[in-house]
Amino acid sequence: MYSFKNDYSEGAHPRIMQALLDTNLDQTDGYGTDPHCERARALIREKIACPEADVHFLVGGTQANLTVVAAALRPYQAVVAAHTGHVCVHETGAIEATGHKVVAVPSPDGRLTPAMVEEACGLHTDEHMVQPKMVYISDSTEVGTLYRKAELEALHDTCRALGLYLFLDGARLSAALTAETNDLSLPDLARLCDVFYLGGTKCGALFGEAVVIVNDALKPDFRYLIKQRGGMLAKGRLLGIQFESLFEDGLYLELGARANRLGMRMKRAISESGFSFASDSYTNQQFAVLPDALVEALGGHYKFERNGKPDAGHTVVRFVTSWATDETAVERFAADLRRLASGAE
Repeated sequence: MYSFKNDYSEGAHPRIMQALLDTNLDQTDGYGTDPHCERARALIREKIACPEADVHFLVGGTQANLTVVAAALRPYQAVVAAHTGHVCVHETGAIEATGHKVVAVPSPDGRLTPAMVEEACGLHTDEHMVQPKMVYISDSTEVGTLYRKAELEALHDTCRALGLYLFLDGARLSAALTAETNDLSLPDLARLCDVFYLGGTKCGALFGEAVVIVNDALKPDFRYLIKQRGGMLAKGRLLGIQFESLFEDGLYLELGARANRLGMRMKRAISESGFSFASDSYTNQQFAVLPDALVEALGGHYKFERNGKPDAGHTVVRFVTSWATDETAVERFAADLRRLASGAE
């Protein structure tokens, strides 16, 4: 049974695995102070065109999110996020466990707009309520949608006017940056966000996210929070080596583009079979609205996630491709979909 359940089912890209093997017996300092981490930081600063940025390596997205939020906010402050945001629904209350409230904003397409942020802030008026201080967004979002440059610029301007930090979760940033409708670049993110991260776990790494801090106010003592939250690896070079491999010759964007290309092939197959989508995604995540009988039939051949029921007879199904997805499996899926949709045995 082939899995389209997520984009981290496989291990690591062979070039990353080889780099880890080649350096396995090297002796280096720990806790992210080794030459590999330093070179990875330099490569990332070059790619984002921001030499003054601080770059820190953490193991996973939840750890990155809770560490950034805990470091940035005072005890009475809160983070504003779309109701579908990872910090709202997929992190077991990790942000709340730091002592900070997540102000969830209903969003039909997973994105926040300036008006949504202004309304959320307008509902928190005095010291009897939490004080919104950070806006959390994802690109691509949890439902596969993307932010355009003009939209991110508008959010940036709103955050500046309201005195808010803008934090972008980049767990699937490689997919966002290589989508055919994208017009954002890494330098744009460094210009418009106070802090963001480059996801490695969902882009060919064994594990790891690179947190990039641009705003000087958020830089001091960040390593203290990493250590306190259990995120400082003794063998920190394992993260640095992986991000060296991802950024030294364009592998990061190459893998994102491949995942998107296969995701769009699945999108065409679903559309050509006459089915619609819960969101208009141009990335490696596709959210198809399928008849329940077809979902059950496909479930005998493929793994995927069910994401709710828009009505009594249909289910929203999430199909995800990755850097390692087998192209023949995608073609087989397209053929099986046509066959099962037409009622063939």
